[in-house]
Amino acid sequence: MPRPSESPSPRLSFWLVMVMLGMVCVPAYFTLHRVKITPPSLPVSPDPSPYGYTVSLLLFIIPIVVIAFWLIPREEIKVSKRALVWTIGLLFPLGAALDFFFASLFFTFPNAGATLGILAPALHNPVPIEEYVFYLTGFLCVVLLYVWIDEYWLSAYTVAGTAKDRVNFDRLLRFHPGSLILAVVLISAALLYRRLVVPELPGFPGYFIFLVLGALLPSSLLLPTARPVVNWRAFSLTMFMVLLISLLWEVTLALPYGWWNFQDDQMIGLRITAWARLPIEEVVLWVAVSYASVLVYETVKQWKASGRTARHAFLGAPK
Repeated sequence: MPRPSESPSPRLSFWLVMVMLGMVCVPAYFTLHRVKITPPSLPVSPDPSPYGYTVSLLLFIIPIVVIAFWLIPREEIKVSKRALVWTIGLLFPLGAALDFFFASLFFTFPNAGATLGILAPALHNPVPIEEYVFYLTGFLCVVLLYVWIDEYWLSAYTVAGTAKDRVNFDRLLRFHPGSLILAVVLISAALLYRRLVVPELPGFPGYFIFLVLGALLPSSLLLPTARPVVNWRAFSLTMFMVLLISLLWEVTLALPYGWWNFQDDQMIGLRITAWARLPIEEVVLWVAVSYASVLVYETVKQWKASGRTARHAFLGAPK
């Protein structure tokens, strides 16, 4: 497919995605803020949604199967399998760490009947096994969706595997101060909101801080190199699709039926009343997951396309 004669620079493309996100989030915030009463929660006993959480994982699993085993082979799309495996291998431990170390602080699982009843290890209290499957399939779904859109629907904007921007680089790890500054600003804003707006709420906005660091620490090391090779149009479509699926999942099913919920003392304190009091952190979660997944995938893809060793690719050639 011929490439467009004129395309925005990678830097401009990045900011266009941020503007698109703002165009949706800003009016949504003001609209949802008009709702002052949350509908009453459904009773979890007797169980209103047997195995609901377990079966709902098909929202990730079916797209994975369809894209990986039908759509990609059917369109003869060449996927860097090593880059895909490395990306999931790097990102899944982040989701697993969230559950293992922090689930007892951040989450609750009031409706045991919505799961298989198999408990997986976690610090202080075990969690449903579905939690680990949720993060594994979530990361895999995001990456595969991005690959499919990048290589098929929006292939005119794909940076080829042999392109100069993908294989000619000094090193992949390059410091991006803007990401670190944004992390400091967001965390400071969360702390100020807790102190000034909801001072009666005990605790600490730990969940939000974890999400910010999980997205922007990788960005502070990878963005300068990954930005020219990311298909930002494909990323924007991936992010909005994943965000839509996750919000529908949580707002209409998970929170009303007690599949999981959140501990107030570890949240910012900003909840969306119209959406079953969904914490604002859950909107941030899937934006952060999409962003980190694409950056890591494209960086690993650059490493594999270069044919260099990991040390040489990420740290540069020894002097």
